[in-house]
Amino acid sequence: MKKLTIALLSFSFIAFRNDDFKPYTEHIPGLQHGIEMQSIPAGEFIMGSAETEKDRKSDEGPQHKVKIDAFWMAKYETTWELYETFFNKELEVKDEKNTAEVTNRVNIVARPTQPYVEMSFGQGKESGFPVCNVTQFAARAFCKWLYAKTGNFYRLPTEAEWEYAARAGSKTTFYFGDDASKLKEYAWFFDNSDGAYKKIGQLKPNAWGLYDMYGNVAEWTSDLYVADFYNKPEAGNNPYVKPANHYPHVIRGGHWDDDADKLRSASRRTSTPDLKQRDPQIPKSDWWLTDAPFLGFRVIRPVKQPSKEEIEAYFARPPKDIP
Repeated sequence: MKKLTIALLSFSFIAFRNDDFKPYTEHIPGLQHGIEMQSIPAGEFIMGSAETEKDRKSDEGPQHKVKIDAFWMAKYETTWELYETFFNKELEVKDEKNTAEVTNRVNIVARPTQPYVEMSFGQGKESGFPVCNVTQFAARAFCKWLYAKTGNFYRLPTEAEWEYAARAGSKTTFYFGDDASKLKEYAWFFDNSDGAYKKIGQLKPNAWGLYDMYGNVAEWTSDLYVADFYNKPEAGNNPYVKPANHYPHVIRGGHWDDDADKLRSASRRTSTPDLKQRDPQIPKSDWWLTDAPFLGFRVIRPVKQPSKEEIEAYFARPPKDIP
């Protein structure tokens, strides 16, 4: 593997008042709905799984202490109605906040290409269904579009942020304990999904008010996957392995067709070229995955917003594409 780019998410922060750190709904100019964001407090947690945890994999260790800065995380997985407004600007509505300045910012954001087929593969795109079959590049572009629309910096969570938020203070196999028989109360997976994803927010949330962190659709994180990263000293303080290659990238949470062991808080999986095996385009699409009807994403917003230059660097396309 080429030399890793290990980045700590420690930007030159703008000032922020502590009393502003509470849940909120982000209004998006031109849309009739927003994104509900939950407050995730700063703190430390033990990342990974204990050697005694059932179904543990070797890349989930060693367990190590990780420090995480405060952020907001979307209460729900990103839905088709949100994503398709990004995909198709004709779906936007007139809005007094949608100024010429906002329009100009949005117009320079690349949008997805028209897919060859209906990309939910029959699972449904009505209000409340999570988006699927999107590449990591597409999920990042959606975040860039949100930034252009709102002025607030949204991005994908790092792998460490995702696990920290999923655990919500827990140290057990699942955020509700170790008993997998209770999973049906919190997650859509093989045992209860009937072979397709479901509308967001129907089951119980975790202790920090986040829904569907397990199951339904698996979720992209920002990181390049490194099997032994937990052994590295950089893994302890807001860690982030910056993507530099096509594959593999970290996917978390498990999905509607997974068994319970894949939904554990510490479980890691990776992207592979097989996720777009049937893509008829040449070269294969940057935007769509034809073999990932189980893969979506949710966004976060750091409390301490980076500078404009650092935000642009985050959204800059790496030397190699990152589908």
